[in-house]
Amino acid sequence: MTLTYRKRRSFEAGHARKFLLMVDESTEFESALYYAAARVVRSSGTILMLYVIEPQDFQHWAGVRQVQVEEETLKARALFRLLRRKLNLVGFENIPCEELIREGIRSEEMMKTIAEDEDVSILVLGASTDPKGPGPLISTLMAGSVVGSFPIPITMVPGNLAFDDIIALA
Repeated sequence: MTLTYRKRRSFEAGHARKFLLMVDESTEFESALYYAAARVVRSSGTILMLYVIEPQDFQHWAGVRQVQVEEETLKARALFRLLRRKLNLVGFENIPCEELIREGIRSEEMMKTIAEDEDVSILVLGASTDPKGPGPLISTLMAGSVVGSFPIPITMVPGNLAFDDIIALA
């Protein structure tokens, strides 16, 4: 997959910086969400929440695939509503958020989103506290030469930080 990344335009007239979040149900995701929200408050911008519907092993039947996509789409929308409620509960009720649902492989859809949206300026990820590693996406990004040639900065928020610590660091 060869992608062409456009010049970032987030600080030009008519554009706004976007903090890209890869939405999942992990506990460390909330750390990334709160960090991005605090950054938006301090420096302006928008949160872009990306949920990727990944292909399942049973691709033989189109009807089964369609049902899976519909169920995952409903799950994504419910998760977006839950995340907005969580932001509201901690005082981030006026944070502008965009929601995007894509189908494919998480890392590929993340890269496509960055390539297509010239306002995406920072990827914010929550790092797992699991002894097995920081999480599959972070592990993939840090492997080999990927991180050195990544098109935008990556912020990794430790999953063990308390809310107050996240706010103090943002």
